[in-house]
Amino acid sequence: MTPAPISRRRAIVLGGLGAASLAIGATGWVATSAGVRTGGRLRAADTGAELRQPQVLDSADGRLQVELTAAAGVRLAGHDTRALGYNVTSPGPTLRVRPGDELAVRLTNRLHEPTNLHTHGLRVSPEGNSDNPFLRVDPGTSFDYLYRIPPDHPAGTYWYHPHHHGMVADQIFGGLAGALLVAPPGPDPDLPVIEDRVLLVTDTTLDGDGGLVEVSTMDRAMGRHGELVLVNGQHQPTIPAAPGATQRWRIVNGCVSRVLPIRLDGHQLVHVAQDGTFLPAPVAADRVTLAPGNRADVIVRPTGSGRFPLIADAADRGGMDSMMGGGAVGSGPVTLATMVTAGAPVTAPPLPTALPAEAPTAGPVTVRRQIAFQMGMGMGTGGMAFTIDGRTFDPDRDDQTITLGATEEWTVSNPSPLAHPFHLHVWPFTVLESNDATPPTGAPQDVVLVPARGWVRLRIPFTTYSGRSVYHCHILDHEDAGMMATVNVRP
Repeated sequence: MTPAPISRRRAIVLGGLGAASLAIGATGWVATSAGVRTGGRLRAADTGAELRQPQVLDSADGRLQVELTAAAGVRLAGHDTRALGYNVTSPGPTLRVRPGDELAVRLTNRLHEPTNLHTHGLRVSPEGNSDNPFLRVDPGTSFDYLYRIPPDHPAGTYWYHPHHHGMVADQIFGGLAGALLVAPPGPDPDLPVIEDRVLLVTDTTLDGDGGLVEVSTMDRAMGRHGELVLVNGQHQPTIPAAPGATQRWRIVNGCVSRVLPIRLDGHQLVHVAQDGTFLPAPVAADRVTLAPGNRADVIVRPTGSGRFPLIADAADRGGMDSMMGGGAVGSGPVTLATMVTAGAPVTAPPLPTALPAEAPTAGPVTVRRQIAFQMGMGMGTGGMAFTIDGRTFDPDRDDQTITLGATEEWTVSNPSPLAHPFHLHVWPFTVLESNDATPPTGAPQDVVLVPARGWVRLRIPFTTYSGRSVYHCHILDHEDAGMMATVNVRP
């Protein structure tokens, strides 16, 4: 196969990253910024249909026991496809539990490769058969997970997805994801809403026969953007609303790499929760930005009748992105959904002026650490090496050893020309500051976008669980290529 011509601008970029060897990737495809072109693409057949909610599996008497089967063959964008899903749907069923519950999941693997399960954002043990990223569920086998939700767990929006190293990006891009809600133990008096909706955003690229399209080495290095951007597996669905009727939208960024700066035409979004926990007070904003893995709960109060698009604008992922002329194919802006309002106006109760946010962690900082996300010349994705502190992931190595009960301050730096979202399992953190002066949310979170050639400073209380887990870049191709490290919290 003859490599495609490389423009002067592209050659400068590749040379600057030490990646001039990008012409042919490990799969034999030509690496182009637009991705591999293998023929026709699947076009959505359900554009504008009313938004559907995934099936809800609800706990009862302190327990939720479910079976999740990961397999190919789901309906996406109005077509029967060979994409992936749980229980023949993408997204999979919404799991709803309460503080103090047990969540028992039998995961059956009908894929052709290993997988496992990560309960993203849940504050549960990382050991044994709980939220253990080192577990492996081989094809044709099943595994029984058991997650014990602590009685004081915050009620909020979380999600689940695969986390077997080296295969995470492809499996989530294929459609393996689902929402996981922790509901309050009784009626929720904090937010008077009429509708409570999950909006799980994913993206993928399918060929004309409904199969997953091969991803180029350049798209893996830059962070892939799928050509189909879906909400609950639908293309640009409509969300019905009555004027004045308050809705809570639980927006999950389940994309492999796509940053979502979200806005609603003609309206402000009232941001009330981030990554599963309430903010100190509602924040009215023209735009709410979600890095991959982030969740944002927003309140929407429609004004008047009409059609109002929910749009994800193009995100500046750093200097390399602008040099590439806008980055990967389909980088935005894109319409996610459209709110359609009609009918008689509704008078909704006012929103509270304060929310039940968690109190900041008390106590002194015991240790300060420097963590660096790095990209450079190597033999990894697209001729690039993706490392943390100069090392690629090794599951048998302890990269950070921490004493249970410690409160630490981490400065995560990113000297690379791409922004990288930092994600830590099990132990949420509070953002103290960043070099780009983005205002901190004031609430615990589990994903934060580290600016290109920038840094963020975090406060992390390791006060709940001992055990080994991981932190990594949530551009999942970068994680699979080695931008992940281990943390061992010891009693």
